[in-house]
Amino acid sequence: MIEGVVVEERRVIPDERGWLMECLRCDEDIFEKFGQVYVSAVYPGVVKGWHKHRLQDDFVVCLKGMIKLVMFDPRKDSATYGEVDELFIGDKRPVIVKIPRGVYHGWKGIGEETALVLNCPTEPYNYENPDEDRLDPHESPIPYDWSRKDR
Repeated sequence: MIEGVVVEERRVIPDERGWLMECLRCDEDIFEKFGQVYVSAVYPGVVKGWHKHRLQDDFVVCLKGMIKLVMFDPRKDSATYGEVDELFIGDKRPVIVKIPRGVYHGWKGIGEETALVLNCPTEPYNYENPDEDRLDPHESPIPYDWSRKDR
C-alpha cells in the first residue's frame, strides 16, 4: 500500500426500511479536518484522472456502483516512491480511502451502472487557484494501463 494511504471498512446498517452507512465521522482516527463534501458521478467505462493535490488529502467513498481506484506515488521522499495501487471499491466493498496529498489518483467506472463517488477533502475547492496537478489518464509517465484485465 502506498505510504499514507488508509483503507477502512465501513459499517452498513440494514433494516426493513433500507440501509445506512456512516462514511466519515469526526471522532475516527482517520479524520483530519473538513474542507467540503461533494459527489462525483462516473459513467461505466469512463476514467476520471490523473490528478494530485499539493495541500489537501482526499477521503473517498463509492456510494453506488463500483469503481477501480488507482493511485501512483511520485513523492521522491516516500518509502513507496514509484508504486501503483489498485483498489476496487463500492457497493460490493464499502470502504473509505484516505488519499494523501502528493499522490496521483483517478478512478474508472466499472460495471453497468453509473457510480457515485463521495469525496470529503480537507480543503475547500479554490476556483481562482485550484489545488491540483493533472495528467492525461491514457498518455502520461504513470506506468498504468486503464484497460480491463481479464484474469
